[in-house]
Amino acid sequence: MRTMDLDDLHIFRCVVREGGVTRAAAQLHRVPSNVTTRIKQFEERLGVALFRRQGRSLTLTEAGRTLLGHAEKLLQMADAAEQDLRSGVVRGALRLGSLESAAGARLPPLLSAFHAQYPNVTLELRTGTTRALLHQLDRFEVEAAFVSEPFERRSLSSRPAFDEELVLITGRDTATIRQAAELGGRTLVAFPHGCSYRQRLIEWLAEGSVSPERVLEMSSYHAIVACVAAGTGAAIVPVAVLDHAVLSTAVKRHPLPPRLRLNRTHLVWSGEASGPLQAFITLLPAPAADDRAA
Repeated sequence: MRTMDLDDLHIFRCVVREGGVTRAAAQLHRVPSNVTTRIKQFEERLGVALFRRQGRSLTLTEAGRTLLGHAEKLLQMADAAEQDLRSGVVRGALRLGSLESAAGARLPPLLSAFHAQYPNVTLELRTGTTRALLHQLDRFEVEAAFVSEPFERRSLSSRPAFDEELVLITGRDTATIRQAAELGGRTLVAFPHGCSYRQRLIEWLAEGSVSPERVLEMSSYHAIVACVAAGTGAAIVPVAVLDHAVLSTAVKRHPLPPRLRLNRTHLVWSGEASGPLQAFITLLPAPAADDRAA
C-alpha cells in the first residue's frame, strides 16, 4: 500500500525550504498545527523520523535527507507533467507494429515526418505478419499496428492507411500465368502462417481446385524474391517492395485478378488512442475511395 502522496511530499519539502513549520504554514496557507500533524502522520506511515527536533528548530535526519532527494525529483516530474498537459506538447512513447512490406516501402517518410514534428516522442517499430501483430496488440506489446486485409476486426478501431498493388512472381522462364489452376503442383514461397497475402493466394488456388506442391516459408521479402529468381517457385509480393528489391529484374511478373491485385492496409488499435498515436494518425494520407473490384 502506498504510504505517501504528492501532497505529503510538498508539505515536507516546504518545511525543509522554509526552515520550520511556522513559515511553511504561511507559504502553504495552513495553520502551523495542521502542518505539524501532517508531518507526524507522514513519519508514522513511513516508520522513520524525518526531522530531529532540537528545541524550536528542526534538522533533517539521514532518512529525511534521502527522502528530500526523491521528493525534489518526483515533484519536478509532476510539475513537468502538468505543464505538458496544459501546453499541449506531445511527448512520451509510441510502439508501432507493421508488416515488413509497409515498414520498408511506406513508413519511412511517415516516420521521418513524425520524428521532425514530434521530437519529444520515442518511437519503436516492430515487424511481423498480420496475425502476429494482432497478437502483439492483444498483449499490449504494441499500441497500434499496420495490418493487411483480411484480418479479424473484433472490437479494434481502424483507419485505412494505404493500398498495396500485389503481383505474382515466378522465375523468368515461366509462361504467363492467368489462372490459379496454372499454379497447381508448384512450390509457393511465402511468409509463415499469419500473412494475409499468403492467405489470399491460398484462397485463390482453392477456388481453382488446386493446391501447391509445398510451401517454402521465408522471413523476408528479399529472401522470397531471391528464391523465386532462382526458380524455386511462385510468390505474391507488393509491387512497391518488388520495385526496390535487388533481384526485381530477375523475376517475371504476372498480373493478378482485380479483386486480388489491390489490397488495403489498415492501422488498427485497441481502446482510446494516446496523444502520440493521435498525432501519428493525423499524418496518414487521406483514405482513398474504395474502388476495388468485388
